[in-house]
Amino acid sequence: QVQLAESGGGLVQPGGSLRLSCAASGSIFSINAMGWFRQAPGKQRELVAMTSSGGSTNYASSVKGRFTISRDNAKNTVYLQMNSLKPEDTAVYYCYVNARLAYWGQGTQVTVSS
Repeated sequence: QVQLAESGGGLVQPGGSLRLSCAASGSIFSINAMGWFRQAPGKQRELVAMTSSGGSTNYASSVKGRFTISRDNAKNTVYLQMNSLKPEDTAVYYCYVNARLAYWGQGTQVTVSS
């Protein structure tokens, strides 16, 4: 069993920055992809960013150039640096880890508002 602990959400003004973290613990044999999804009220959950075990990354077009995903394999942790935040980035952000099975974090609220 794998547990995911997310942190870093909160309220920020438009143009501001936040950094999300997600640490995986438990019975981890190998982690493949790690990433972030988000779900805004009334909308479907969508991919924000993903990174593979080899270091390749993939971003939603709406966040390219503003968000950066990174991972620390020694700590089994994935990060999402979010810059130039917009009101439309407001959502619950979920950490995702693929370690033979798919695991999800509990979600952390990000609110962008003046």
